[in-house]
Amino acid sequence: MSSLNNCIKFALDIKDKNIVFKSFFYKMVQMKKHKIYEAELIQPACPCCGSLALLHNGHLITNIHYLTANASHPVIIRLAKQRVKCRACNRWSMAQSELVNKYCSISNASKLKVLSALTEDSSMTSIARENNVSVNTVQRVLGSCSHRFLDSYEYLPAHLAFDEFKGVDRQLHFICLDGDSHQVVQILRTRYKKT
Repeated sequence: MSSLNNCIKFALDIKDKNIVFKSFFYKMVQMKKHKIYEAELIQPACPCCGSLALLHNGHLITNIHYLTANASHPVIIRLAKQRVKCRACNRWSMAQSELVNKYCSISNASKLKVLSALTEDSSMTSIARENNVSVNTVQRVLGSCSHRFLDSYEYLPAHLAFDEFKGVDRQLHFICLDGDSHQVVQILRTRYKKT
């Protein structure tokens, strides 16, 4: 292992042994200065049978958006994933990493940072701007964990507070709160009786 590879892995806090960093440079992308790290993701064994007899068949280059401390210089990891064919079971596979999900170009570390920012009192637009992702990505991250919060209508608090507020697309939304603890009971998309 080269010292450059170890230094970059330490700086980016990447622990995957199959990722080997080769170089880094600055590049202007869409009128913004980006830090680009070039790396290769190695497939050590067949994921199906575990055989080491692999036939290498090129790379798939993926630009992964990684988290950064300075939002004015976004970080992109240009990851070359190895494509291999196993000689034992004749199956094709591509190298995978815990750094990023399959078919995704936003790192899992960036998604966790967005998720932690969603717990604070800030808008989705500001969260997207701070993490160099789109607002749709912030909404997808929120939607991916929303199944954990199931509404229970078996119990209603003794005191309810109702109000309306401006939300998405400057429409008025309906909100229902517990009058004592100020916990949100329900938010509806519109303020009309039908909803």
